[in-house]
Amino acid sequence: MTSDVPRRRELTVDDYYAGVLNRNMAILPRALTLVESHLARHQRLAEELLTRLLPHTGSAMRVGITGAPGAGKSTFIEALGVHLVRREHRVAVLAVDPSSGVSGGSILGDKTRMTRLSAEPHAFIRPSPSAGTLGGVARKTREAMLVCEAAGYDVVLIETVGVGQSETMVSDMTDCFLALMLPGAGDELQAVKRGLLELVDVIAVNKADGATRTAAELAAHQLARVLESLSARSNDTPTVLTCSALHDDHIDAVWRAIERRHARMQASGELDKRRKLQNARWLWNIIDDQLRRAIRNHPQVALVRARLEAGVLAGSISPESAARQILEAFGLAGDRASHP
Repeated sequence: MTSDVPRRRELTVDDYYAGVLNRNMAILPRALTLVESHLARHQRLAEELLTRLLPHTGSAMRVGITGAPGAGKSTFIEALGVHLVRREHRVAVLAVDPSSGVSGGSILGDKTRMTRLSAEPHAFIRPSPSAGTLGGVARKTREAMLVCEAAGYDVVLIETVGVGQSETMVSDMTDCFLALMLPGAGDELQAVKRGLLELVDVIAVNKADGATRTAAELAAHQLARVLESLSARSNDTPTVLTCSALHDDHIDAVWRAIERRHARMQASGELDKRRKLQNARWLWNIIDDQLRRAIRNHPQVALVRARLEAGVLAGSISPESAARQILEAFGLAGDRASHP
């Protein structure tokens, strides 16, 4: 029995290419789905599409936004996005939702939370599941960013889930890294990792309104003092501000701080250098990812994987020994596998 539901026509690389460049909003989401796909045939199409789109990328400001749960990232991004589109920017938001460690599913609720921004014709919101990717950044966030740039979005905002290694991951794909903080004063400082303070370009203490305004100002003052004491940032101290995303207060000041940072990097040549280093890291991240998948999907590895994993869990096989046997099953001899 055949289905009465008509199937969507499969698009060619030419279709995707023309659709993205022409800002066809029926094709852009499909292009992003293509680059996010795990299917081998989709990955080949995506590779060709990205190669063709590459000359049309690179002109957008890439801004990463991180912060602990409850810091108000979605509210802030919506306020910032509305601020930007009203100043004739075209804004793409790549919002990474945490995936369930059990089912692999994710909420993907940013479009429903950002109702004002979703209604703006010059804004595009793309929620993607982190799918267990280290750092709370979707596996194909970099590729999605390039597609959005080719579609003419001149500001790309990348929201992370704000866990684990997200600070390093988002810093490795953006021009400017913004950390959103809560007005927790002393308690907030205890939770701030030194690594984060060494990576961020701008810090905004959110919820500086009403009863928490004083606490937010105190937290900003203390954060500024901590940053001044870090020798690694003595010549490049991040800007620290307060804002209220809920009331749209000082959102413009936060954006001006980002613009100033971007302009300085552009004038000094640091921006070009940073992006080249990011591309090199991107290359090896792709290799790592594809090697991991190739090993997991290899038929000889499949024959020994369950036994070796069970042995590691039971404590009868060391992880080092199990890893060596898996690599040997994949075709890497032990002596070669031990060398970088």
